[in-house]
Amino acid sequence: MSPATIAGRSDVEEDGVATRPEDRIREEFDRELPTILALSHHMSANPELAFEEHGTAAAILAVLREHGGFTVEESVGGLATAFTATVGSGGLVVGLCAELDALPGIGHGCGHNVIAASAVGAALALAPVADQLDLTVRLLGTPAEERGAGKAILLRHGVFDGLHAALMVHPTLKDMATPHIRALGHWAVSFHGRTGHASRPFDALNAADAVTVAQVAIGLLRQQMRDSDRVHTVIKHAGDSVNVIPGEAIVEVMVRSDDLSQVEELWSRVRACFEAGALAAGVTMEISEPLMWLNGFRHDSDLAHLFRQNAEALGRTFPDYPDRSLGSTDMSEVSVHMPAIHPVLSLAGAPEDGNHTAAFARLAAGPEGDRAVRDGGLALALTIADAALDRELRHRLTRPGPFRWSSPAGGTQR
Repeated sequence: MSPATIAGRSDVEEDGVATRPEDRIREEFDRELPTILALSHHMSANPELAFEEHGTAAAILAVLREHGGFTVEESVGGLATAFTATVGSGGLVVGLCAELDALPGIGHGCGHNVIAASAVGAALALAPVADQLDLTVRLLGTPAEERGAGKAILLRHGVFDGLHAALMVHPTLKDMATPHIRALGHWAVSFHGRTGHASRPFDALNAADAVTVAQVAIGLLRQQMRDSDRVHTVIKHAGDSVNVIPGEAIVEVMVRSDDLSQVEELWSRVRACFEAGALAAGVTMEISEPLMWLNGFRHDSDLAHLFRQNAEALGRTFPDYPDRSLGSTDMSEVSVHMPAIHPVLSLAGAPEDGNHTAAFARLAAGPEGDRAVRDGGLALALTIADAALDRELRHRLTRPGPFRWSSPAGGTQR
């Protein structure tokens, strides 16, 4: 942390001895560490799905209320499980995002227990020095990252209004300060045919055949896709009985690429694959409005640099990986509205298939998950304090107008 202080402020004195903000942050974080690790373990043992995270939200709010000093607002943005908890009254207003939801059948296979506990730990550590640093710290409980794009909903309802920056940290396979996070489009495709007895199928129109043709066509399309492009599908319904020709079928499809213009371009070709399936099977097709439509992430280069320095001081390393690509997140929508970061920290021993697995959920609930909570939460808190103490960065964050961010291709943009 820089030794500089903001104008008109100095180190806190306790019993006549000056205490630096970073020392107080570390002491407070270490004092609260057992509580936040217990919160992480509670979330791991009690996973809740998107928009259903009532127990999770209640557990986090219980910790904050026990600590005291936070002003809590529940059910924000029209979402029953979303909340904000604010401490401090300073001129620099910074948000910490705590993701709440788990994956069906897997639990916290994306480590949202680590994400939430890290954010809570950072907020608790900053609370005693917020006014000293001229900070307002706002913890945001953000539901439905895995399905439903909860942060995008909260953005539309003004829950992120007034923030000068938003930060979070995420566990995965590698330590990366500015991972490449793709844009995403997500749709539901429905085929409508005509059912019939499987032994006398002459007048039936098999909707499941349309799915098969579409998936084969998408598989062939992959050889013409960019390296950063991804298309994946899951069949939600394609019949109930082997002796009945299915007249209805539903497929969900996600298309990912570097930015939304490339998602749209690729989607036009993927859509043609579904149309080919409908044509071949003689069925009709309906495509939903996008279930999710998310930008690629724009990392604030200055905040990312500060986070990396603080995480390195805690023993993390950030090699220059040739492949820095991850999936997608609704935090990307936040990053195109305000300065934001989404660094990732590795869990040693993570399976090569990475997040969204039961093995990763188990790892996030154990000692490696605890290490990520400690490193991530403390690095977030110190990064926010650094930003508050840096005159130039504070001025940039609080002034209106375009902000600086790192593009997926590298370099700095305005």
